[in-house]
Amino acid sequence: MTTAEISTTIKSLVGILKDGELGFAEAARDVTRADLRELFRKYSLQRGVFGQALNRQMKMLDQETVDSGSITGAVHRGWIETKAAVSTRDDVAVLEECERGEDAAVKAYRDALGDPHLDGAIREVVKAQQSEIQDAHDRIRALRDVSKATH
Repeated sequence: MTTAEISTTIKSLVGILKDGELGFAEAARDVTRADLRELFRKYSLQRGVFGQALNRQMKMLDQETVDSGSITGAVHRGWIETKAAVSTRDDVAVLEECERGEDAAVKAYRDALGDPHLDGAIREVVKAQQSEIQDAHDRIRALRDVSKATH
């Protein structure tokens, strides 16, 4: 994999992380439950830190860093519907949209890790982040399921 190909892969991940950061921040502002508000704030901050870590890797490759989400319109990020869901202030709907966003993040990381040419320090960073993103996805899904059952 060339540096340009690695750069494209990492830029895509940084874009989805930025979308997650913004999506979780939006969700945190509009949920009614304090525990969800705190969890979404935590995940928003986490995604910002993850993006910074990947941007550091880009700098080490002498590649341009990414400061915004949704780098390419062709890639569905999963956070598009979050704003509509949070405007209803329905915690179940917000959890569902957050899970949808996490589905996109999990897929993006799985795709990046599926490339055998992504190696070294970058692969280790991506692998560690993927594990935490999968954990977040699973937690959000569990919270959604419990919320739906009691809603």
